[in-house]
Amino acid sequence: MMNDGILIDIESLVKKYGNLTAVDGISFAVRKGECMGILGPNGAGKTTTVKIIQCISPSDGGTVSVFGLPAGLSQRAVKAQLGVVPQENDLDPDLTIRENMELFGALFDMPKKTVRERVNANLKFVELYERANDKIVSLSGGMKRRLLVARALLNEPKVMILDEPTTGLDPQARHMIWQRLRSLKSKGVTMVLNTQYMEEAEQLCDRLLIMHKGRILKEGAPDELIKNEVGEEVVEIRNHEVKGILEKLGGLEFMHEEVGDTLYLYCRESRDILTRLAGFGSLSVLRRPATLEDVFLRLTGRGLNE
Repeated sequence: MMNDGILIDIESLVKKYGNLTAVDGISFAVRKGECMGILGPNGAGKTTTVKIIQCISPSDGGTVSVFGLPAGLSQRAVKAQLGVVPQENDLDPDLTIRENMELFGALFDMPKKTVRERVNANLKFVELYERANDKIVSLSGGMKRRLLVARALLNEPKVMILDEPTTGLDPQARHMIWQRLRSLKSKGVTMVLNTQYMEEAEQLCDRLLIMHKGRILKEGAPDELIKNEVGEEVVEIRNHEVKGILEKLGGLEFMHEEVGDTLYLYCRESRDILTRLAGFGSLSVLRRPATLEDVFLRLTGRGLNE
């Protein structure tokens, strides 16, 4: 039975590939009408998690309920209510835009008239209606991603799964897709978004899970995570001698982190810090607002995750 307002309910989920634990006992819920973001580096377990929600990969432990039904490979009732924008482009390059859409619509056993009406409406929504008879090979990367969004809407899903929807796109194409997704969200469409883009998470998500090595490190609204984890301002200092700077700043409230040639100071207000640093040698000092990227890097580390 589905809890009031909760469309996806995950408890102690585990997924293993041999000796590798890709998802390590995570728990979270997604409520109707919200966009839940799953943020993490490569290998964090994001895609594995959404594949289990999609009922295309089995779990090895815990429970996953979608629309009040247990997720599983044979759970067609769940799959029929999901719209999926995959990480990889899986459009048929030999078919036209319209043919790709109609072929996908046929998988849901919808009447041909309904499919045609929805194809037309969805192509207009993503501004591809005028290109409906063009072959996939003639489309730009941004057009292909917009088409995947249109295709995911054909079955009028209750939940959209967006797995890295704007990876590899230029800024113009990325912002256009964000506009379309915000429009869907304003109409009450529920979303689960996997992303590595901090700006994408801030643009679209009501809540975030920050994952690393199969575990959830933090959960919360983007602005709350920034305020709670790093404060409101960041001072970056280069050409520094850490011990001397920290002694100079003794008694002030801040957190610090040294990475490579940069000392990061996280604080609520940097005025007193900057005052004390004035005239302190040949420092290179940058003052800026704290961002979600600061939270992400502070929690998951600033080294490469390969």
